[in-house]
Amino acid sequence: MQVDILNIFVVFVIILVSMILHEMAHAYVAYWLGDSTAKDEGRLSPNPLVHIDPWMSIVVPLLLFISGGPVFGGAKPVPIDRRNLKGGAWGMALVAIAGPAMNFLLALVAFLLWHFTGVDVQGGFASDVFVQIVVTNLGFCLFNLIPIPPLDGSRVLYAIAPDFIRDFMERMEYTTGLLIVIVVVYFFSSYLSAFLMQAEQAILNFFFFLVGM
Repeated sequence: MQVDILNIFVVFVIILVSMILHEMAHAYVAYWLGDSTAKDEGRLSPNPLVHIDPWMSIVVPLLLFISGGPVFGGAKPVPIDRRNLKGGAWGMALVAIAGPAMNFLLALVAFLLWHFTGVDVQGGFASDVFVQIVVTNLGFCLFNLIPIPPLDGSRVLYAIAPDFIRDFMERMEYTTGLLIVIVVVYFFSSYLSAFLMQAEQAILNFFFFLVGM
C-alpha cells in the first residue's frame, strides 16, 4: 500500500509540473508574440493554482494512471487576445504548439537522462520516475495535439484550414468543443488509449534510435 501511495504521489507531482510548464510555454510564446493578456492574468507564474483545472489536470490523469491507461489531460486555457498576436492565425498556431512542444522536450530530456546516467540499467525507483516523466509528457503532448477545439491541435489545424472550417471550429470551441472532448475520452477511451499508446511507442522507438538502442 505504501508503494502504491508513493507511486500515486510521484505521478501527481509529475502531472503538476508537466501541466504548469505546458501552460507557461503557451503564455510565454503569446507574450513574445505581442499579447500580454496571459502575463496580466499571472499565467507566466509557476504557481499551480493559476493553471490547474481540478478535473482535467488532476482527476482524469490520475484515474487513467490508476486504471493502467496512458496519462493525458489538460489545464485551464491560457487567455489569448488574437488581435494582439503577431502573425495572425499562424501566431496562434505557434502559441498552441508551444505547450505540446514543451511536453515533448520534457519527455526527451527525461529519456536522455534515464539512459546516459545509467539509471536504465540500474532500474529501481529512480528508473521508474524517469520512465513516468517520459510517458506522462508524451501522453500530454499527443492528447493535446488532437484537432478538436479547444485542444491545441485545433489551433494548428485552424491556421491551415479554409474559412468555412475555421468558422465551424470557432463555433465549436465556444459551444460544444469541450463537451465533445469529454465524450470522446469517456465513450471511446479504449480506442483513444490504443491510438495514443501506438503513437507513444513510435516516439519511444525514435528516442531509442537517437541513443543507438
